Amino acid sequence: MQRRDFSLAAASVALLPLAAPSHAQARAFKAGTDYIVLGKPAPVDAPAGKVEVVEFFSYNCPHCAAFEPKLEAWVKQLPPHVAFRRIPVPFVGNDTEAKQRFYYALEAMGKVDEFQIKIFQAIHQQRLNLTGDAAILAWVEKQPGLDAKKFAELFKSFSVAGKAKRAAQLTNDYQVAGVPALGVAGRWYVDGDTAGSLDRALQVVDFLVAEARKG
Repeated sequence: MQRRDFSLAAASVALLPLAAPSHAQARAFKAGTDYIVLGKPAPVDAPAGKVEVVEFFSYNCPHCAAFEPKLEAWVKQLPPHVAFRRIPVPFVGNDTEAKQRFYYALEAMGKVDEFQIKIFQAIHQQRLNLTGDAAILAWVEKQPGLDAKKFAELFKSFSVAGKAKRAAQLTNDYQVAGVPALGVAGRWYVDGDTAGSLDRALQVVDFLVAEARKG
């Protein structure tokens, strides 16, 4: 979903194509065509010796919802030298900051892997209205395996709010045009538009990870 499409009415837009599983291609992808080289490097959190890959997403984005199963399968096959993390963006919908805190509260609890797809399904398949703090907290209270009291504390905490602000800054550092999108090593930006499809975007990321390891 493009950054200018801030309304949830954009959920009716056709989804970008998803094709076969991602594999790194032998041929080189082209800068400026298949991916964008950042004019100024973005900060990375990956430990030394690891290549950071970042996914920019929004729970409000239907494209992100469709992409999530493909992404999760790809992440499970990443080699140990790749450090993957997600960044919830400060656009798409009218409650972006709440959705960012939603993600970071789950992350602090170690519950992202368990609930990421469930949240997308709740919003985009079950059509539940998870807009704003009250709706999010009410949904969390109904989820088995999720401590609602602990979640509420984290959801309203300064640490989670700080992470949301840093996510907004990194979104700007990568000049994210729409979601889902991917950043590699603080140097390169890829999305479905640059790569031609989201499946091909993962192939480009595989290529860029190999490039980053070269130095």
